Amino acid sequence: MLETTSYAISPSKVNEPKLVNHSVGSIQSFEWDGEKLNGTLSKGTFLLYFINEKTLRFHVNPFGDPKTESSVAVVGDSGSMEGELTEDEVSLSIDYGFAKAIMNKNPFNLVVKRDEEVVFETSSTCVGYTSEKHVFFNVKKESDRPVYGLGEKSGFLDKSGSKISNWNTDVYAPHNKDTVELYQSIPFAILHRPKMPVGIFFDNSYRTEFDMQTYQNSVSIMGEGGEVNAYIILGTDIKDVVKLYTDLTGNTPLPPKWSLGYHQSRYSYTSQDEVKQVVDSFKKYEIPLDCVFLDIHYMDGYRVFTFDEEQFPEYEKLIQELREQQVDVVPIVDPGVKKDVEYPIYRDGITNDYFCNYIDGTIYHGEVWPGESAFPDFMNENVQRWWGDLHAFYTKLGIRGIWNDMNEPSVFNDTKTMDVNVMHRMNGELISHREGHNFYGLYMSIATFNGLKEQMENTRPFSLTRAGYAGVQRYSAVWTGDNRSHWEHLEMSIPMIMNLGMSGVAFSGADIGGFSSDTTPELLIRWTQVGAFLPYFRNHSVQDSIYQEPWVFGESTLQSVKKYIEIRYQFMPYLYTLFYESEQTGVPVVRPLVMEYPEDENTFQISDEFMLGSQVLVAPILRPGQTHRSVYLPQGVWYDFWTNEQYLGGQHHLISADLDTLPIFIKGGTILPLGSQVQNTKEKQSVSLHVYFDENRQASGLLYEDDGISYDYREEHYSLSTFTMKKGEKLITKQGGLLEADTTFDQIVIAETNNDEMGES
Repeated sequence: MLETTSYAISPSKVNEPKLVNHSVGSIQSFEWDGEKLNGTLSKGTFLLYFINEKTLRFHVNPFGDPKTESSVAVVGDSGSMEGELTEDEVSLSIDYGFAKAIMNKNPFNLVVKRDEEVVFETSSTCVGYTSEKHVFFNVKKESDRPVYGLGEKSGFLDKSGSKISNWNTDVYAPHNKDTVELYQSIPFAILHRPKMPVGIFFDNSYRTEFDMQTYQNSVSIMGEGGEVNAYIILGTDIKDVVKLYTDLTGNTPLPPKWSLGYHQSRYSYTSQDEVKQVVDSFKKYEIPLDCVFLDIHYMDGYRVFTFDEEQFPEYEKLIQELREQQVDVVPIVDPGVKKDVEYPIYRDGITNDYFCNYIDGTIYHGEVWPGESAFPDFMNENVQRWWGDLHAFYTKLGIRGIWNDMNEPSVFNDTKTMDVNVMHRMNGELISHREGHNFYGLYMSIATFNGLKEQMENTRPFSLTRAGYAGVQRYSAVWTGDNRSHWEHLEMSIPMIMNLGMSGVAFSGADIGGFSSDTTPELLIRWTQVGAFLPYFRNHSVQDSIYQEPWVFGESTLQSVKKYIEIRYQFMPYLYTLFYESEQTGVPVVRPLVMEYPEDENTFQISDEFMLGSQVLVAPILRPGQTHRSVYLPQGVWYDFWTNEQYLGGQHHLISADLDTLPIFIKGGTILPLGSQVQNTKEKQSVSLHVYFDENRQASGLLYEDDGISYDYREEHYSLSTFTMKKGEKLITKQGGLLEADTTFDQIVIAETNNDEMGES
């Protein structure tokens, strides 16, 4: 508790000794097999090879031989490229044709050139280490070069000038710019420079830190253990870097369509009657709804894989009835298993040695919601299968999605987590929790996702996780944890989700209205407006806050919130198409403007606008009482979604937006598929095509369709319609996939206004 008082800045702490950073020295020997270069250093060993023409693996172990196997995060390190090595007195140079890697011998460092221009360079002290076995990787960076990515971090979009550390942490206290360690650890940064951005994935599961503050012209990357295991991505633009990163760590799979609808949650709806009342109210007010969540109070004493049969006496019937109303139910499942010898899950885990324990075999217990609890060792494949099989309890009821929380793992003690001396069994080896901590949530997501997939034949599961590591996108959607009903948290959620997208996580969102504290009608409206255009769309609130369902604040708020939930479904054909594209390419659904306009310096620092795909720009209102804002529109012609008024890009515009209006702009050249009004994603939508011509009087668009739930689309059982149109001519449609388009097209709407001659506005 003293750390929250002035004791935290006690003068006695100023001169604490710092660990001395030692260099690995120089190259002592090397071997080259035509594809991979490895060798010994004054201290340790190194390995270098290109996976493809734009991705280089650079591995240095100051303490022994380098580990050549990949971590769980990596699925795309399966090959190596041929090159030609030459040696002189000072360096080893490998010419790959597409790039040249130069290893300077003394001091040991790395330079990569493309077309004779340096695109990546380490500092003169390339790799260092300390007596505590911390490792350092030092990379040159121009002082004005923006840095993006790094997963789920508070603050603005550009992380240059910051120290960003990664240690999955349950943070209930209000998040702010100084709340660096949150629930996700994704040690991947994009150093942006037009036409030559570089991605650095520092694949190290220990606590890591990206220091972009101490040195003006470099980034120092530290791991509190392990080795320097870096993947260097040399892209042509940010989008290219993200594509290559997701080639390496995996793409977000196409989710079931129902998971993209509106989700309603609270900590907690404490009885089946309350759940029914909530769903009945959505039906009463004709508000679209796809899913309702069950937080921890549905369980028997917070025991996972149980129901409290006093509060939920007919839970099987409840779930069946809701499914008949086209409402899915997603229950929470935490990792903590209550210590109770009469509880079958606990007894089974003890009997089969499925729980985390110390090296002497003593089981680790920590306190969480059920009280004293044991924690499954998810890094053990046998435990993953056991945990996955347990989900039959839910899937037999008709449940198709699971919400994993508290999986940092969170423990109610001073460290907020498991003892770092606990051991895990990963791939047949023992590792400490200090090494495995950041992996824990990812491995739980693997167990959950694979368990659901196994239980539900040819059905896409929905998995939502709070904690994770690089590669988590292959298994789970992510929400940004315990935010607050603060305007600052609404604003902060936008760059968090954009940076998650640039870190491979395409399916993410924040709790609409704020989880903790009390929301207000205005804040709920503005937050719903934003959430309607983010990948994941859920309203969620804490037990001691006021309720924040759409109807709580009266008719006016109800109608405005309902309007934007309906707009979410109106944009569903476009949104679903973007998710399909994301699985194919790795490009996120929601993007910062700099991703689409990487050479426009005006976009580099924009944190309060975002792109939905490449064709829709959203510029939300983020302050109470505000009804106007400055909006930067990049080069081109842009249409106001509400009025069709045209604006010239490459400049700022003052835009009016009353409480019922979210500024939305459609890029000229777009054919936007919009759906008819429905109450859920299971209802069939008709589609209208809205045409926004560019300055060349042309427009194009896509529409992807499938059955919304199965994996048949991976066998080309889908329809992909490509639309093109020139002004004054007929629409041209080309069809792809094995399915015929099943959509009824209501109409083609041409966006035209009085300033249709593309004049200045």
